[in-house]
Amino acid sequence: MGKHQARIAADNILGRDVVCTKADGPLAPRVIFTEPQVAAVGHTLASARAEGLNVRAVDHPVGAVAGGSFYGKGVPGLVRLVVDEDRRILAGATFTGADVAEFLHAATIAVVGEVSIDALYASVPSFPTRSEVWLRLLEKYGL
Repeated sequence: MGKHQARIAADNILGRDVVCTKADGPLAPRVIFTEPQVAAVGHTLASARAEGLNVRAVDHPVGAVAGGSFYGKGVPGLVRLVVDEDRRILAGATFTGADVAEFLHAATIAVVGEVSIDALYASVPSFPTRSEVWLRLLEKYGL
């Protein structure tokens, strides 16, 4: 975020048109580089409810897809999507597990771009990769 904000400040100083995004404040992507990693964008279930959003959480183990085998059998990790039920978009996403920071950019695009969950479901993940967790989450949601 510091790099993003510095670019906005420099553009402003140079007299360029400043493009501010929604990827700030509660929508900012964030990663904790621990083992396991924790990566998130947008709201958590608690923060979305505190904002008065009508949301539902959907969870799935990150390793419970074919691509999970590349990290070893039974490697822990969980993905949670927070879906805004009224607008049918992602309000937030949280990932825990080995190397989950790599999931964050796609989630940031979905949250900041307000991509519909129907469009996300139609976006076919590569097989066999851990990205298939998106398909499993949306199937659990009911698509």
